Amino acid sequence: MNKPFQITYDGTDPIRLDRFLSAEFSDASRSRILQYIKEGRVSVNGKPAVKGGHWLSGGDRIELTLPEERPSALVPEERELDILYEDENTIILNKPAGIVVHPSFGHESGTIVHAVLAHCKDLQSFGGEIRPGVVHRLDRDTSGILILAKNEKSLIFLQSQFKSREIDKRYLALVDGRPPTPVGRIEAPIGRDPRRRQMMAILPADQGRAAVTEYFTKTEYRRHTLLEARLLTGRTHQLRVHFAFLKCPIVADNLYGYRKQSIPLGRHFLHAHKVKVTPPGQTQPSIFEAPLPDELANALKELEPARPE
Repeated sequence: MNKPFQITYDGTDPIRLDRFLSAEFSDASRSRILQYIKEGRVSVNGKPAVKGGHWLSGGDRIELTLPEERPSALVPEERELDILYEDENTIILNKPAGIVVHPSFGHESGTIVHAVLAHCKDLQSFGGEIRPGVVHRLDRDTSGILILAKNEKSLIFLQSQFKSREIDKRYLALVDGRPPTPVGRIEAPIGRDPRRRQMMAILPADQGRAAVTEYFTKTEYRRHTLLEARLLTGRTHQLRVHFAFLKCPIVADNLYGYRKQSIPLGRHFLHAHKVKVTPPGQTQPSIFEAPLPDELANALKELEPARPE
């Protein structure tokens, strides 16, 4: 068992216990501190703390026993990574299609998380386990920008930007046909399809979760349209479901697209190509871009331009 950390609060103004500990242990989020208190790992003046809102006074003695750090149960796996940015808090990758981000049933190995475990030697613990924190996810056959955190505070900081819509994330999607308008906004709730549980579907507002997508036409081809899409929410399969809802599904989408694919790609044409985000430890946002992979760029070259009206 770890030896308790002993700290004396020497301030003159009262301060909440959770805020004080969060400042003292900068790698632990406020929610993690509250979890430690709930688990009985924190005491004040020799008595167990029962709530994060306990007010400390000058001279109070606090003890915190951190959980034992344990290596990840996952086995690191060497894989070449296309790294767009990396520092002590964050790693931003250009993910290829065909790779799952996080281990799950049926995908116990060969994921991005396994590869990052092998690459990063400065990962810190999440709830006692040393592993990368997945800020957001991409479907297996979606390529492009993926953000992972190296410590819990960075994970919370990055996820809060997603929740407050401070992160501007753009996708390129080639769809069959045309959307109703060249520029548009889709507001249609998404939830689990009640009949086909492996799929998502548009549902009534009281059954699905709010989902909002903005799109902009980049290029019109004879039978296809290249769109740039911006996610304002992050529902599972959101872009795939929303464009299918508009009757212009993403090309080669084997779940939501046409049964007979107009372009046989071996993956769907969806790529996270640009993100504007403020990395932890910085005060200004940065823009990161990932070019279209060769198989998508080559597919565009083969398309017939739209005929002038």
